[in-house]
Amino acid sequence: MTATKAQGPVKSRDNVDPMQDQPPAPAGHAGNTPAACPAGPHDPAPEAKGPVPELFSWEFATDPYPAYAWLREHAPVRKTRLPSGVEAWLVTRYGDAKQALADPRLSKNPAHHGQPAHAKSKTGIPGERSANLMTHLLNIDPPDHTRLRRLVSKAFTPRRVAEFAPRVQELTDRLIDQFAEKGQADLIHDFAFPLPIYAICDLLGVPREDQDDFRDWAGMMIRHGGGPRGGVARSVKKMRGYLAELIHRKRLEPGDDLISGLIRASDHGEHLTENEAAAMAFILLFAGFETTVNLIGNGTYALLTHPEQRERLQDSLKSGDTGLLETGIEELLRFDGPVELATWRYATEPLTVGGEDIAAGDPVLVVLAAADRDPERFRYPDTLDLSRRDNQHLGYGHGIHYCLGAPLARLEGQTALATLLRRLPDLRLAAEPGDLRWRGGLIMRGLRTLPVEFAPAQRSK
Repeated sequence: MTATKAQGPVKSRDNVDPMQDQPPAPAGHAGNTPAACPAGPHDPAPEAKGPVPELFSWEFATDPYPAYAWLREHAPVRKTRLPSGVEAWLVTRYGDAKQALADPRLSKNPAHHGQPAHAKSKTGIPGERSANLMTHLLNIDPPDHTRLRRLVSKAFTPRRVAEFAPRVQELTDRLIDQFAEKGQADLIHDFAFPLPIYAICDLLGVPREDQDDFRDWAGMMIRHGGGPRGGVARSVKKMRGYLAELIHRKRLEPGDDLISGLIRASDHGEHLTENEAAAMAFILLFAGFETTVNLIGNGTYALLTHPEQRERLQDSLKSGDTGLLETGIEELLRFDGPVELATWRYATEPLTVGGEDIAAGDPVLVVLAAADRDPERFRYPDTLDLSRRDNQHLGYGHGIHYCLGAPLARLEGQTALATLLRRLPDLRLAAEPGDLRWRGGLIMRGLRTLPVEFAPAQRSK
């Protein structure tokens, strides 16, 4: 498939934060009227078929995949004005996406952003600049990225993740115990949200008595536009203050946890500033919990709306075979994954991607959700097939910025889905799919709520 020049203005909607999740809202939602945003200087090519899709509307958020199919076919690399007013290139084909994710000319450092200062303030995680939390893995390049990733990677080795499996299972069962007898639950609020929060807090070394504070702060961050004005930035600042205090306490009383490990590495010659340690803990919490919330939520929703695949998985688990669970998690990541767009990149020099010339300083956003439905790479890409074998999806990125916490997220996802299907075998949606709301934003994709019903179960002994 030959790349074509970008065509016509892509439309988008107002009032969406440029970093926060881009997941869908309900069909027919009475939100703001979508507003057209010009995409740049490109004119529609005569071979373009059908109208230019509107991006970032509520309808788009509910099901972005038809619009992404249009972009892959007609404008695979396209400059678009986002709802925030920032102009960025969207990369939607698998081959181009994989190239861009690994291209060292596309920096993660916001200092390379060539647009005015007011535009720079609209990229990244809300509140991270004012809280002095910028020096983390999502914002830096080698050699600093190499140094910091090496320090943290020890916490995510296969051995360490395997050692953590019993704790994840314990958390999973404890959370299900809290609603299993009720016959109904909101699987986002009651299960998918708290599970990764408590897990990552344990990994970081946050004391159990403080973990509910983290849950409250994280809840404000994941709520995005749904909370009080400025609530996200305030939560980030509170988290920053707590992390500074926790790092100080861990220096005095270290433990067998990630923050203590970072401190020990720094004390043994690795250069790690207090700001870097705090920023590292912050991004592991922020990135580590929200992706897993969405993996569990989106994955459960996909199974409940594809009953034949759900039945296959339940039968497999009953027989003691975990093979379908392992391939199934990868397929759920590909089919409707937790991260819709990879985080921001900035061209450090002029380059060409997919036939389009990108200027130095231009922001580039790789659309993982579009790349993972590319028919040039995946057979029957719009079909959910839990046994899919040829599945080199980009759900957790590619290259040196491949998601560090992917092994832990996979463990949490597999444990959560297997335990839900085992303990609540008749689990079913308690709302029409079109009535479900998705969180609005840009980077992440996840449901606001996932109401379910099931036969009330007796508490596990």
